[in-house]
Amino acid sequence: MSKERAIRHQFEGEQLESVFVGRRDSEPRPTVILIPTVMGVTELEKGFGRQLVELGYNALVADLFGKEFHGAARDTMFAEMTRLRSDRGALRRRLQHVLAIARGLDEVTNEKIVVAGYCFGGQCALDLARSGADIAAAVSFHGLFDAPPLPKERITAKVVCFHGWDDPMVPPEMVVALGNELTEAGSDWQIHAYGHVGHGFTNPHASELQINGVAYNALAAERSWTSFINLLEELFG
Repeated sequence: MSKERAIRHQFEGEQLESVFVGRRDSEPRPTVILIPTVMGVTELEKGFGRQLVELGYNALVADLFGKEFHGAARDTMFAEMTRLRSDRGALRRRLQHVLAIARGLDEVTNEKIVVAGYCFGGQCALDLARSGADIAAAVSFHGLFDAPPLPKERITAKVVCFHGWDDPMVPPEMVVALGNELTEAGSDWQIHAYGHVGHGFTNPHASELQINGVAYNALAAERSWTSFINLLEELFG
């Protein structure tokens, strides 16, 4: 059985509220920081966290947008994502702040942290790895791949990206560019590309956005989750 609690924290004057999902014994364990889609903290990400707890890990569902935006309308959230993406340096600081919050939790084994994100959150996971952060791995599920205009750092984290080949937001040339970037940064990296799969494939409600090329794909969702768990087992045994 898992237990959940709100983690309230402040970043540069903004009030954030992440959600920690852990086991009831509160023992330190390897922990996955889950960075949500543009819609912020939802039941979808908390559900992924509960699945991780069943496998012996903890999860921190990270709030990047602010408590006031929990449950906000889609247009509002897209505007907030645009705001955060417009300053990738500030976004990096925000991500480093979330990592510090995770490391401050008693239930987190500090040297055993993985950061995984979905869509915008996938880009955030990559950006944290690009900062040279001391994390075990960064994982992107149908994430955005464009690199920030910031000084390049050596990437010490393992990087795994799960990508729909027909994703209209990340065409093939951007996939190749990311592979070249990760190679130059010295990362141990993998990119899993799924044919005939678009953006948002892990989200059963993706089609409700009514955006061309954005749809749930049950097989790709299962394949990517299985590979993700294999990575955690590789890292933590």
